[in-house]
Amino acid sequence: MEAVVIIGILLALLFNFVNGLNDAANSIATVVATRVLTPLQAVGMAAFFNMVGPFIFTTVVAKTIGKGIVDSGFLTTDVIMLGLVASVSWIFISSWAGIPISASHALVGGLMGSALAFAGLSAILWPSSALVLHTILFILVGGVGGAFIFVMAARHKNEDGWMIYAVLGALCGIAVIIPAGVITGLLPITGILAIIIFIVVSPILGMIAAYIIGMGVIRFFRNAASRTMNPLFRRLQLLSAAFYSVGHGSNDAQNAMGIITALLVAAGILTEFIVPAWVIIISGLAIALGTFLGGWRVVETMGTKITRLRPYQGFCAETGGGIVLAFVTAFGVPVSTTHAISGSIMGVGATRGYSAVKWGMVRRIVVAWVLTIPLTAGFAFLTFLLYRAVLGF
Repeated sequence: MEAVVIIGILLALLFNFVNGLNDAANSIATVVATRVLTPLQAVGMAAFFNMVGPFIFTTVVAKTIGKGIVDSGFLTTDVIMLGLVASVSWIFISSWAGIPISASHALVGGLMGSALAFAGLSAILWPSSALVLHTILFILVGGVGGAFIFVMAARHKNEDGWMIYAVLGALCGIAVIIPAGVITGLLPITGILAIIIFIVVSPILGMIAAYIIGMGVIRFFRNAASRTMNPLFRRLQLLSAAFYSVGHGSNDAQNAMGIITALLVAAGILTEFIVPAWVIIISGLAIALGTFLGGWRVVETMGTKITRLRPYQGFCAETGGGIVLAFVTAFGVPVSTTHAISGSIMGVGATRGYSAVKWGMVRRIVVAWVLTIPLTAGFAFLTFLLYRAVLGF
């Protein structure tokens, strides 16, 4: 096995390690914030279920990473290696700053940037114009329909601020109609288009799911005493946290699987894109190790700086986020687990009213979401040009 492939595999495993380091917050922030588990207990549990996740779901997300972003003819070992350098660097910086970002999107941006530097726009698997127009039509229908329903509901209740309801309704309408189109096959989005759209859709889906579950819990237990609810949901949170960790591992661990398999194909070691069992195992171990060591600044941001969580809210957030991850993983979309759980935490916070969510911190997180792909793509692009200039090829 040539040296560049070995280096690439090590970088891919390092990517999964720092992915777990940053995304440890996704799996454990709520159980730590609600004091259901100590930090050490929480990361131990999350690491185990992150490892289990990839064995429950198929490797369809890995195929999207390895075959659905960059044309396989341009996905050389150099392109993959330098894309990994850019994405790992961005995740390290974000973890140090305590900002929960999307490791999946950092990887996508890194691969796109290095491929663009290597071969130009033709290296990227862009969606067809017909599919883009079809998607825009879905977005318009969902946005207008959702805005109309929310505004009418607000007027019926004599609520002020119809513009806020219109925007919220439009986002919710889009977040509902896009998955509906994917499930029914009416909107066959894949690759880059699906990744970009789900930057918006996954957190809104998480918010909707967690809000609905939260309101259902509040209504069902409205007459229950706190001394009854808290012990019950502390136990239930162990199940919901495990469920979310399985989803986290099944989606995010496949990033390294896709990269390592693409490296093996590019080097001629594999003749077709089939993820070997040993790749699944080492990728799962890498993300589990990163999760176990933890990213405590990110945990603080996710667990305490978005909203104040109670045990039942932690359960609702983890369950809502886990449902979203199970759905997108089944359809092979590499999404941000950070986006899913952040939206879910916002959703359960909103059950106590608009002011219960610290929207200033939310805006900071959203900016990091938006900037991740272009920043990592730009860094990978410049890194590849420098690499080419030094080696003179």
